[in-house]
Amino acid sequence: MSVFQIKLASRNLTRHHTRTLVSLAAIIFGVAALLIAGGFVEWIFWAIREAAIQTGLGHIQISRPGFRESGAADPSAYLLPPKSPELMIVLGAPHVEVVDERLLVSGLASSGETTVAFFGEAVDPAADRKISKVLSVDGKNLDPANPKGVLVGRGLAAVLGIKQGGRITLLVNLPGGGINAVEADVAGLFSINSKACDDSAVRMPIALGRELLRVQGSHLWVVGLSDTKHTDETVAYLRARLPKSLFEVSSWFEISDFYRKSVTLLSRQVDVVALLIGAIIVLGISNTLMMNVLERTGEIGTLMAMGTPRRGILRLFMIEGMLLGALGGLVGLLFGFTLAQLLSYVGIPMPPPPGRTEGYSAQIMLTFPLTLGAFVMAVASTTVASLYPAFKASRLPVVDALRHNR
Repeated sequence: MSVFQIKLASRNLTRHHTRTLVSLAAIIFGVAALLIAGGFVEWIFWAIREAAIQTGLGHIQISRPGFRESGAADPSAYLLPPKSPELMIVLGAPHVEVVDERLLVSGLASSGETTVAFFGEAVDPAADRKISKVLSVDGKNLDPANPKGVLVGRGLAAVLGIKQGGRITLLVNLPGGGINAVEADVAGLFSINSKACDDSAVRMPIALGRELLRVQGSHLWVVGLSDTKHTDETVAYLRARLPKSLFEVSSWFEISDFYRKSVTLLSRQVDVVALLIGAIIVLGISNTLMMNVLERTGEIGTLMAMGTPRRGILRLFMIEGMLLGALGGLVGLLFGFTLAQLLSYVGIPMPPPPGRTEGYSAQIMLTFPLTLGAFVMAVASTTVASLYPAFKASRLPVVDALRHNR
């Protein structure tokens, strides 16, 4: 590809302004549409991920092997030791900001004459505040200074008819048989915008959970990192230093089945959108370049008569397609960025997802891979579109091409 060929191809594109502008408009629209669709999906991925992490999931969870599969049947068999050397290893791992020791508690909650089942988490109040950053709480949050204060899900509170400042009795089966109960103060009501969880959830200090179950230790160590991007690095560090026979290290990605399925589904939809946009561009640009070939048949014959090889003719039309795609791609990126900023500023109102109680305002998140992919799609599709017209032009008989338009 020489400078002369690039100049000649660019001049050819300016010979028919209207046709070239129509082709550029199609490319620009396609690139911008792909950016907006892909950016919306990228924001959805980010929102699902961060919402899960910051409502208590954490970046990494450490448990006994098999706890997630069989722990519900016998939770006491999967307890992690408190203040152990392994816990110190976790606290000293790179990028670790906090480790929350948690107990999973289930049983019956009662107030007055009403008794319903509950599922709760006993957490370290100080550590949990750094992990559950977006937990919606009405009233007071868990406080180490108030070991009897608990948070009750809004749905469960409505069923029990209790409010902030009320009293609730929690009853559980003990690991060794028998039952135990404690009376707690309702410090506040909370929600994670999931009706199923809000209707049965209780959160309590780890000290109260241990008193209720009459155990020491915890079921989970929930790790909060300085940034989500360090998750894989920290997981690898911990797996290399904690005995696999005693500890299972899981990242938020491995735990969040909903996120993985959402990424798979939406990524395929974006791929389909990109494929459709590419097909539209290919069909449109092919028609434009075929018109160029028909109108310039005489010129093509003259170039070949002057010694230009057929591969040179082929290359010339392919360069035209690449230049058209590159110019349309760049302008499309600029237009797409501007439109993305505008939509993000205004916000995209979204209804509550299935199982949630509140809607949200979505935005457009443009990433480098998405931007690069949109530009490559524009250039690649116009290059593919130029193949057939370029091949036809290079196969024209010289004598017939010279006689054309005479």
